[in-house]
Amino acid sequence: MKFGIEFVPDVKFYELEYYVRLAEESGFEYTWITDHYNNRNVYSMLTILALGTKKIKLGPGVTNPYHISPALTASAIATINEISGGRAVLGIGAGDKVTFERIGISWEKPLTRIKEAVEVIRGLLSGKAVKYDGEIFKINGARLSFKAGEIPIYIGAQGPKMLQLAAEIGDGVLINASHPRDFDEARKSIEAGLQKANKSKEKFDVVAYASMSVDKNRDNARNAAKVVVAFIVAGSPETVLQRHGISNEAVNKVKEALNNAFTKGDWAGVGKAVTDEMLDCFSISGTPDDVVERINQLAKTGVTQVVAGSPIGPDKKKSIQLIGKEIIPKFK
Repeated sequence: MKFGIEFVPDVKFYELEYYVRLAEESGFEYTWITDHYNNRNVYSMLTILALGTKKIKLGPGVTNPYHISPALTASAIATINEISGGRAVLGIGAGDKVTFERIGISWEKPLTRIKEAVEVIRGLLSGKAVKYDGEIFKINGARLSFKAGEIPIYIGAQGPKMLQLAAEIGDGVLINASHPRDFDEARKSIEAGLQKANKSKEKFDVVAYASMSVDKNRDNARNAAKVVVAFIVAGSPETVLQRHGISNEAVNKVKEALNNAFTKGDWAGVGKAVTDEMLDCFSISGTPDDVVERINQLAKTGVTQVVAGSPIGPDKKKSIQLIGKEIIPKFK
């Protein structure tokens, strides 16, 4: 089992650098930095991290081919790979429809766009001149003027078609899920994609991009995860909620609580609306022993990397160190 960690660049660069260095010292192998227009630029932050770390692999988790051209993405990630001495990884996904609407971008043909973007990026990273006549992207002889090196491409996926595509054309898949049931379901599509591309599953990285919260005090860990889980519940498709037996009534209570939090500042109400069942389904939260047990369950479904996503724990520094001391060694 490999271990990664996700950070949002909504803090000063030196604070982000501190946490990523701490993660590296604690035994994490990957750090994934989110890419949203309203936060600090992902490649600027990755440059600082590449210069400030020695071993940890790093990349966007995830960028998208809607607000940035695949040619620019290829150039940016190749630059990070050069600066880091070959430690770059690229996470790319179809993005968030609501976010795109805020900046005037239409979310259309996500499968076609991801497929074409990955093909263009791979072509450019190979160092060759790229001629590409796709449905969405047209490239007429473009090439990078410097050597990119080998850069694994991970595709963010949820639905069955995107999961299958990720397995066909990616080196790994980033799945926003925390429960074995979701990975049992995803495994069918992943295996279909690998079979279609005649690829070995041993060389494909299945990543649980999970909401994680770890603390020696179980209640503190689970309470810290409640707001993050509330957003996951509110944004989950009906099929996922049904898979976990979460009722519409319970979901509506969470949505109402979130609305009150935004309009009245009642964030305590959000915590009350999130049930233990929701925490179990949509987070890996609790003591180190609780987390080890869940990761063992995920491993049986084919997961090969676990990413500690928000909130990580009630005290980020202590939780990173706790994962490094009491969880990662159990899988080495």
